[in-house]
Amino acid sequence: MVKMATSPSSSPVTITVSSGGKTGGSRSMGLTSPVPRASFSNNPNSPLSAARSSRASTGGGGIRRLSGGATTTTTTTTTDNSNGEINPEFVSYTVHIPPTPDRSVPLSTSQTSLPEDCKNPTSYLSGTIFTGGFNSVTRGHVIDCSEVEIDKPPLKSGLICGMKGCDEKAMQIRGSGPCECGFKICKDCYIECGGNHGAGRCPGCKEPYHKDVSESEEEEEEEEESEGEDQALPLPSMAEFKLDKRLSLVKSFKAQNHPPEFDHTRWLFETKGTYGYGNAVWPKDGYGGSNGYEPPPDFGERARRPLTRKVAVSAAILSPYRLLILLRLVALGFFLTWRVRHPNHEAMWLWGMSITCELWFAFSWLLDQLPKLCPVNRVTDLSVLKERFESPNLRNPKGRSDLPGIDVFVSTADPEKEPPLVTANTILSILAVDYPVEKVACYLSDDGGALLTFEALAETASFARVWVPFCRKHQIEPRNPEAYFGQKRDFLKNKVRLDFVRERRRVKREYDEFKVRINSLPESIRRRSDAYNAHEELRAKKKQMEGGSSISEPIKVPKATWMSDGSHWAGTWASAEPEHSRGDHAGIIQAMLAPPNAEPEFGAEADAENLIDSTDVDIRLPMLVYVSREKRPAYDHNKKAGAMNALVRTSAIMSNGPFILNLDCDHYIYNSLAIREGMCFMLDRGGDRICYVQFPQRFEGIDPSDRYANHNTVFFDVGMRAFDGLQGPMYVGTGCIFRRTALYGFSPPRATEHRGWLGRKKIKLFLRKRKVSKKEEDEVVVPINGDHNDDDADIESLLIPKRFGNSTSLAASIPVAEYQGRLLQDLQGRGTHGRPAGSLAVPREPLDAATVAEAISVISCFYEDKTEWGKRVGWIYGSVTEDVVTGYRMHNRGWRSVYCVTKRDAFRGTAPINLTDRLHQVLRWATGSVEIFFSRNNALLASPRMKFLQRVAYFNVGMYPFTSGFLILYCFLPALSLFSGQFIVQSVNATFLVFLLGITITLCLLALLEIKWSGITLHDWWRNEQFWLIGGTSAHPAAVLQGLLKVIAGVDISFTLTSKSATPEDGDDEFADLYEVKWSFLMVPPITIMMVNMIAIAVGVSRTLYSPFPQWSRLVGGVFFSFWVLCHLYPFAKGLLGRRGKVPTIVYVWSGLISIIISMLWVYINPPAGRTQDYLNFQFP
Repeated sequence: MVKMATSPSSSPVTITVSSGGKTGGSRSMGLTSPVPRASFSNNPNSPLSAARSSRASTGGGGIRRLSGGATTTTTTTTTDNSNGEINPEFVSYTVHIPPTPDRSVPLSTSQTSLPEDCKNPTSYLSGTIFTGGFNSVTRGHVIDCSEVEIDKPPLKSGLICGMKGCDEKAMQIRGSGPCECGFKICKDCYIECGGNHGAGRCPGCKEPYHKDVSESEEEEEEEEESEGEDQALPLPSMAEFKLDKRLSLVKSFKAQNHPPEFDHTRWLFETKGTYGYGNAVWPKDGYGGSNGYEPPPDFGERARRPLTRKVAVSAAILSPYRLLILLRLVALGFFLTWRVRHPNHEAMWLWGMSITCELWFAFSWLLDQLPKLCPVNRVTDLSVLKERFESPNLRNPKGRSDLPGIDVFVSTADPEKEPPLVTANTILSILAVDYPVEKVACYLSDDGGALLTFEALAETASFARVWVPFCRKHQIEPRNPEAYFGQKRDFLKNKVRLDFVRERRRVKREYDEFKVRINSLPESIRRRSDAYNAHEELRAKKKQMEGGSSISEPIKVPKATWMSDGSHWAGTWASAEPEHSRGDHAGIIQAMLAPPNAEPEFGAEADAENLIDSTDVDIRLPMLVYVSREKRPAYDHNKKAGAMNALVRTSAIMSNGPFILNLDCDHYIYNSLAIREGMCFMLDRGGDRICYVQFPQRFEGIDPSDRYANHNTVFFDVGMRAFDGLQGPMYVGTGCIFRRTALYGFSPPRATEHRGWLGRKKIKLFLRKRKVSKKEEDEVVVPINGDHNDDDADIESLLIPKRFGNSTSLAASIPVAEYQGRLLQDLQGRGTHGRPAGSLAVPREPLDAATVAEAISVISCFYEDKTEWGKRVGWIYGSVTEDVVTGYRMHNRGWRSVYCVTKRDAFRGTAPINLTDRLHQVLRWATGSVEIFFSRNNALLASPRMKFLQRVAYFNVGMYPFTSGFLILYCFLPALSLFSGQFIVQSVNATFLVFLLGITITLCLLALLEIKWSGITLHDWWRNEQFWLIGGTSAHPAAVLQGLLKVIAGVDISFTLTSKSATPEDGDDEFADLYEVKWSFLMVPPITIMMVNMIAIAVGVSRTLYSPFPQWSRLVGGVFFSFWVLCHLYPFAKGLLGRRGKVPTIVYVWSGLISIIISMLWVYINPPAGRTQDYLNFQFP
């Protein structure tokens, strides 16, 4: 056993690498202590150089190999404790690498040694499952590390000749071949084609060559000589980097051994650029105009163009819209004043209830309407993004991608309710996204720890090697195979390649086989586990007989879940044994796909093994990681918010992308350029103040009539566009790109405080002050006032274990992420930081096992103890709607957010179309809003950094469920009016009708203008109004009750996961769930309202017809409002009927019982005329 100890200054972790197993052989790998990775940067000027230079190892030892596979060590460690006890503040864990039966590799004394049969460290890493946690051994289970290299087809890189049968090095001229088409060809093949005489033709494009081979040789030699000088730029140090305005643009920022002079001619030649007049390099056509003179062009004009622009709503629409809001507000004021001054003395109880409800409705409408005063639209320019970050420039001559990295989070919890095939399609759409491959990392959080999800992800990684190159080659949209192959349109549209049909047919057949494998995984795992468990029982009985025990004695053998290699699954077992249940299992990390290389890799021609011809397609895949955090019964795991925070810490150590995209497992990338669209906002001028970019949610599989308003277009296209004109839209839980430093709880570099009446007085704040010279001291703004905990004058001063935990690797990654997320220096403004262009065009360092071992420690169940995770850092705990609270905290610190509506939908997902599932979804949202209202996240307690109208919007989020009580009462008022023969007013006169008509007309006109500037339809608006009443009378009152129970009595609230609809098979009804009736207690209030109003209409009509003095005005008023209620509840009634009009008996029982009780109560309160004495007396006939 090998033990290595680290000093307290480094990560307080002890790692033990030991061998063991049933066989005599062993297989071990030496691991370094998981200190902050050297792979962050090897440059001494990097942000981590200062931290690394201060760390020193305090332990050492020797390793001695013994027979039989055992390993011993002699270790000497210097600690503060003389008796050798370990400091209890530190966490100790062990890394155990088990052997495999077919390999036995001796242990190397090198800390970075790998098994001899696994020379490629990335293949070893992607073939190893790392598990561990609290009081458990951290193991690295090696599945296989040589299989990938053996089965991998030969690849043709960009440096190999493209001629069949030739594998010589290709000629390099200006980064490509001798022909403009870029076809790769070696020197010998070039001569055979006659290119050296100028008469040959290119084998690729069949066009004649325009160059001589001698010129090619000279350029090739020049390229080789300058290859070492064109390495990507290292990350400059945050601590040492100072902005010097006198710095020359041609000064080199490269390695220290680079000559100080910059070769202008070579740079111009490589980039095909020009400076204009007075330079040696001139364009071929010259600059002469008609008069012999033309002003020099501005070559940086396009790069300086903004990436985004704000498009205001037309004043012809917005001005009348605001005027109508004012007019309706005035009309409501006059109407309510008239109602208060003219009570109905004959029915004061009815008048009192109605006026109370109307006052609340007016207040609720005002809260909902005020934030809609400033709607905006935004557009992006992707061509400018490419020009600025992916084109050759002074500091990036080769034009490597200078875009920042992004980590994509996908969360799932239960493979039974969230089908693995749905999750697999989401992962495939992420792996095929149009973004630099080396800058993307995908993490799947399996909060259930299910082997089914793990093996489905492994199958997905295998199929991605076919699907991703196919998408890149033929520009497939969408890049979700289920959605693409299920499209009902001409798939040949805009396709020009001759091999498209053939390759599409092959990939479709491969995807059908992939679906069969995914769908058969549950049965395969069950059969495999049963076989292994039966074998274990036989072995236990055999051992019992050998020990002399009686055969009749029962033997307890745990019913384990087994992996395909014959080992126990470390996560959840089907039998739910101790330490292997949903709430009690170890942490698991598996890198399914290792980080790709920095240079493109091209595939091979189509053959028996390769389905498509990928010779000119980059076949690299982004990093794909499976993560299942540790769970133990004694710890609160905080549901989805806790899982997302575990991913934040894991990704910070393994990839550390400065931006994070989170998606639900059923939300896939519909537009492959969506990430680039979001990056336009983050990287544009002023983007350093943006904490997240929220995309609208679009849904598939919704019934054509959208019976239950599942599309929710009024919220996403009206409300969110309006919030974008304030401080930004709310975070809605998925389809959002975050800035990592904003998730860490830091404040923006600049903010504005809104003080005074309605926040009219603005105070500019610079929260991150850069070091300035004495000449610039007069330009520094007023220092920050207020609580120092909310201000970030120095970002590194807050990297303490109290906030982020005791992982030094995690703490060291934070300044790196902050630096990589900065704007370019030419975009920085006064008081802001920037990074030089080309500083992110560096290849990512390879991932090592020690880093993954450190990642295991940060997903342990105890890591967040005594830290600020969930309080200020990461996703916020304490509410079932953690998304809204997390976005609110960021806006409260002064951050801004942006709403990005793309021309082609960015993401698409599924929504529950079943009535019961939809009501439970709304119940969860409303309960979270009640929790927000009774917590410190109430907008009434917001800081001055939040705008006034933004506060109103967040206050309405916590307030809207309380409207349900008034809404239920108001829905019963028409029935009570018809039962009693009274009305809410003394008499239906002209004044009442004029007010009612004016309020109704202004409401309709406002709706029409909202439809005009938002782009929704009238049908969407009406469906939203209907479901507002359905939800307000069913889910919202239950949410208020549950929220009050939690606040007053401390009753915890638990919700079941919303089931995701699986992909329907051929011949199945796509909308079968729509007609399924599932009984729920939430259905009782709406059913009661419908039956009471229908009975009341019958009673009112009968009384009026047979009355000697009929009151037709009161009847018409009561019937009108009852009909208004029933029209809004029509979708609910239609959902109860199901497909064939069958209603569960319980619906009639409950509804009839409640209706009878209400009728008897009314007879008791208002007895019939002439029967006041004996109406309660019961007599037998």
